[in-house]
Amino acid sequence: MKNLVIRAVTGALFVAVLVGSILYSPLTFGLLFAFISGLSAWEFATIVNRRAGVRINRPICSMAATYLFVAAFFSVIYADALLFVPYFLVMLYLVIEELYKKSETAIGNLAFTMMSQMYVALPFALLNILEFEGLHPGIYVLTLFIFLWCSDTGAYLTGSLIGRHKLFPSVSPGKTWEGSIGGGVLAVAMSVLVCIYLEVGYTFADVLFWAGMALTVVIFGTWGDLIESLIKRRLGIKDSGHALPGHGGWLDRFDSTLLATPAVIVYLQLWESFSREIF
Repeated sequence: MKNLVIRAVTGALFVAVLVGSILYSPLTFGLLFAFISGLSAWEFATIVNRRAGVRINRPICSMAATYLFVAAFFSVIYADALLFVPYFLVMLYLVIEELYKKSETAIGNLAFTMMSQMYVALPFALLNILEFEGLHPGIYVLTLFIFLWCSDTGAYLTGSLIGRHKLFPSVSPGKTWEGSIGGGVLAVAMSVLVCIYLEVGYTFADVLFWAGMALTVVIFGTWGDLIESLIKRRLGIKDSGHALPGHGGWLDRFDSTLLATPAVIVYLQLWESFSREIF
C-alpha cells in the first residue's frame, strides 16, 4: 500500500510538472527537457558503465546531451546550424579520447558513447521540432505524451482483465496483445476528444489526422518500451535508476518517447504530403 501511494504521488507530480512546463511557455519546456536530457544520458552512462563492462565519459556525455537539446531549441527558433558546431567538436573529442586511454574496451566505449547520444539525446532534441509545430507551441508535444499515457493505461487495464497472449515474452513477459490493442483503442478514442477540443467544425480529415498520430505513438511507443526492456534484461537490471520513487529512472519514464518522437515527426511530414494530394 505504501509503494502504491508513493507511486501515485510521484506520478501525479511528474504529470503536473510536465504538462505545466509544456503549456506555460516554450522556455519552461526547454529548461525542463534540457535538464531531463542530461540526466537521462547520465543515467544511461551509469548503467552501462556498471553492467556492460565499459567505461564511457559520463560527465561529457551528459553535458553533450544537454547542449544538443539547447542547440536544437535555439536552432529551430533562429534557423542557425552553427549552434551545433560545439556539439560535434565534443563528440569528436570523445572519439579521439579513446586513442589516448589505451583501453581494452575501446570499441565498447565508442559504441555506448554514440548510443548515449543517438538513442537518448537525439530523440529529446527532436522534441523541439514538435514544440514549434502545430496550432500553437507545445500542442504536438503535449498530445504525444497524452497518447503515450493513454496507451500505457489502456494496456495495463486491458491486459490485467483479459490479457492472455504474450506480446514479446522473451523481453517483457507482462505485456500482452490484448493489452496493446486496448491501449491503442484508448489512445485513438482520446485522439477524437483532442480533435473536438482543438478543431472548430472539425472534418473527417482532422479526425483521421489525430487518429493516425495516436496510432503512430502507440506502435512506436510500444517498441520503445520493449527496446528499453531488452537493454535492461541484457544488463541484468530491473530499473534504469531510482530518480522517480515508484517509477524507476528517467529512461523508464521516457523509453516510449525515444522512438515515438522521431516517428511522429516523420508522420507529420508524410501527412503534409499526403493531405496536399488527397484533401
